[in-house]
Amino acid sequence: MKVFKFGGASVNSIERIKNLGPILVEFKAEKLVVIISAMGKTTNALEKVAEAFFAGNKDLALNLFHDIKTNHLAIAQQLMTKGFTDCEMQLADFFTEIEWLLHDKPVRDYDYYYDQVVCLGELLSTCILSHYLNEAGISNKWVDVRDLIRTDNNFRDANINWEFSTEKILHLMNQPIGQSSILITQGFIGATDDNESSTLGREGSDYTAAIFANILEAESLTIWKDVAAVMNADPKVFQDAVSIPVLNYTEVIEMAYYGAQVIHPKTIKPLQNKGIPLHVKCFLDSSLAGTQIQNNHIKDLPPIIVLKPNQVLVTMTTTDFSFVGDHHMRELYGLMETMHLKPNLMQTGAISLMISLDDQPEKISRLAQAASGIFEVQVEKGLTLLTIRHYTPATIEQHVADKIAVLQQQSRDTLQFLY
Repeated sequence: MKVFKFGGASVNSIERIKNLGPILVEFKAEKLVVIISAMGKTTNALEKVAEAFFAGNKDLALNLFHDIKTNHLAIAQQLMTKGFTDCEMQLADFFTEIEWLLHDKPVRDYDYYYDQVVCLGELLSTCILSHYLNEAGISNKWVDVRDLIRTDNNFRDANINWEFSTEKILHLMNQPIGQSSILITQGFIGATDDNESSTLGREGSDYTAAIFANILEAESLTIWKDVAAVMNADPKVFQDAVSIPVLNYTEVIEMAYYGAQVIHPKTIKPLQNKGIPLHVKCFLDSSLAGTQIQNNHIKDLPPIIVLKPNQVLVTMTTTDFSFVGDHHMRELYGLMETMHLKPNLMQTGAISLMISLDDQPEKISRLAQAASGIFEVQVEKGLTLLTIRHYTPATIEQHVADKIAVLQQQSRDTLQFLY
């Protein structure tokens, strides 16, 4: 049993969708669970639908959604002949599910509606791909992952009910549908006890794949990307980025923690717990070696560079000039936990705290307002966080010399520089 995960870039065009077939045929002797993300920029488009709906602009939401429908139907029609009618019928059910919602008025939190709308992207992409592959002679079974992955109702960053999900997934694999050599399902999404759609956090398809790999005790998990391997920096930003052939779980967790868009931060633990190797391979050229990630000691890694733009620095100073103590930290962490905010960098002084956070305007505003009862609060926006793992003097000179630091931290292995 192997688990494959294909991201949105692998299904963002007719040509790339057709490219998946030969990759799967290479592994025809294997039993595969294949996790698919939404096509291309579909998630971004669905986010705009959710935003318009929540703002009370029903007509705009429906028009934006119509464009998504039209695009997916056009792709399905270009891919299929005999199988198009069945695919169209299944797609219509998904479209209706969202259109009913968009004709209502929002009465719940935005995060709830976000998950109900955005989950559609994965359902559409897997539906089209499954029907296409079957027509192309690559037999597979499609499964709605919302019937398998149970979560709490922490919408947009839901937590897995492992006991329920394990029971459901193992039960499925013992049924005739689970005996198929290729099982196709969705990443990123799940469902609550009330059968409401939930999502596992942005880019959560990697995590879904790790959940399946863990529960099924898979031989390996392969994440197929549009790059040759895991790189030491984003090649779209840094022209001198290089491939890293071998990594270990610890290093990948560190990279993910600091914001590298390679592997979802939650992905590693389910794999590490069962000793399941992770491969990162290129779907554009499956013959490339890629990167292998296991629990080995790794030496002589190149400097690993991560940029996180759109940062906010929240500076909190005690109003009575008292020292920042444990009680201040407990209250602050309590606020951030309640608002589902995760600090990217934190520094304490005698009477102040400085925290770098992703710019989520509504949540930042709520945090500043709530913290104003404890601190004097200042917010600075438009910042970028640079992290360099395994830095060298030359790397620091190259990336830091011309920038003005707002906040900086440095340890033996890692430099963080907010500018």
